[in-house]
Amino acid sequence: MTVHTVTMKGRSEPIPVGKIICMGRNYVAHIEELNNEPPGAPMFFIKPATAMAPLEEPIRIPSYSKKARHELELALIMGKPLFQASEEEVYPAIAGYAVAVDVTLQDVQDRLKEKGHPWEIAKGFNGACPISEFVPASAVSDPQDLMITMRVNGEQRHNDSTKLMIYKIPQIVAAASQYFTLEIGDIVLTGTPAGVGPLEPGDKLEMEIAQVGAYNSSVAE
Repeated sequence: MTVHTVTMKGRSEPIPVGKIICMGRNYVAHIEELNNEPPGAPMFFIKPATAMAPLEEPIRIPSYSKKARHELELALIMGKPLFQASEEEVYPAIAGYAVAVDVTLQDVQDRLKEKGHPWEIAKGFNGACPISEFVPASAVSDPQDLMITMRVNGEQRHNDSTKLMIYKIPQIVAAASQYFTLEIGDIVLTGTPAGVGPLEPGDKLEMEIAQVGAYNSSVAE
């Protein structure tokens, strides 16, 4: 069985990843730009570890989609297990942070939603979660005060702060732990700010989360 791993700056050994829990609709402006309803509570979906890909590698859009979009997010990785945790238990359990993209096949997702079907194939396909190397949690002074920026072919897309999260990191992780056991190596994506946009073959991407990292990538042709 293949073990899917990520790396942490300053550590020689890779970290095995179990699951990727994603927070949906966590920035007001993003909710508004997609004409969605605000969630009444933290809303989650899961990507498998097979969805991960190195952030620097070209993003590959599956042939069954003609309308993909990017959602740049702050990711965190668990350094301790949590189950039914309090918010006070969250930060001591986080090992590090990374830059991640929730690649969404918008046409596929819309079609499945209309039919009332699950939409994992629009969010969890191979390569649906490009992710960077993690930096230790100690390298980030305040994860709730980081700028998330992205340019596509030089055009500004994302340009907002994690201050704007509706649900803050302790709320997100504590809420997720009420439903799932968060194990060491599990990853949590914290939601995307406004500025989502299309991904087209040949696009050049510049992505940065302050204190976490700056990366360049592209969309495969």
